[in-house]
Amino acid sequence: MSENILIVDDDPQITSFLKRYLEKQGFAALCAASGKEMREMLASERVDLCILDIGLPDADGFELTREIRMSSNLPIIVLSVRDETFDRIFGLEFGADDYVTKPFEPRELVARVRTVLRRTKVENLAQHQTEPGEALVQFGNWIMNASARTLTDETSGKMADLTSMEFDLLRAFVEQPRVVLTRDQLIDAARGSNAVVGDRVVDVHIMRLRKKIENDPRNPRFIKTIHGIGYCLAEDIAKFKKTA
Repeated sequence: MSENILIVDDDPQITSFLKRYLEKQGFAALCAASGKEMREMLASERVDLCILDIGLPDADGFELTREIRMSSNLPIIVLSVRDETFDRIFGLEFGADDYVTKPFEPRELVARVRTVLRRTKVENLAQHQTEPGEALVQFGNWIMNASARTLTDETSGKMADLTSMEFDLLRAFVEQPRVVLTRDQLIDAARGSNAVVGDRVVDVHIMRLRKKIENDPRNPRFIKTIHGIGYCLAEDIAKFKKTA
């Protein structure tokens, strides 16, 4: 079954072109011209990824991203005519998986769509492959299952709602506790050596990760900033096996 991509943009030329292009690449595509139409589509159709323009006539794309993220892990790629670092950071803070500026190269956009979908599939598949005997790692009150891509609070039993990028960053720290990792090393660990990601974007993901795992994100216990170098997991880890 083809992945269903929802294109949300008030420019009919863009939505029409993207729909045709995506369908030629083997995807199915739906179009919406407003926040209202987007909500209706999400409520009635199966959607595997959303390409969302931030400049809609009836809604702010960043706010829509945050609205979606409150109840869903639907992958989101935001589109913007502005290529400003602030906007990129803003979009990622609100929960977007990627950020593309207009005008864009359609082949690049499709490549990003495939990358985000691939990460999501790996994460979803791993969620259903947790077996007794799998290795678990604990630091502080957190227990990580790398195979299932879960992070659970030992005290409350609740799982942290981490994005793919956040989980990959945390796994990089856990694999090398008390070792200082540069931003380039973290980018390689999370997205691969060919990824084009700015240092500031890494900082934003670390900030979001801290909000989810630290009692006091402004005075973190686990992920420490090493000024001028990068970050470090300042905690010893314990490894054990999951029992039946």
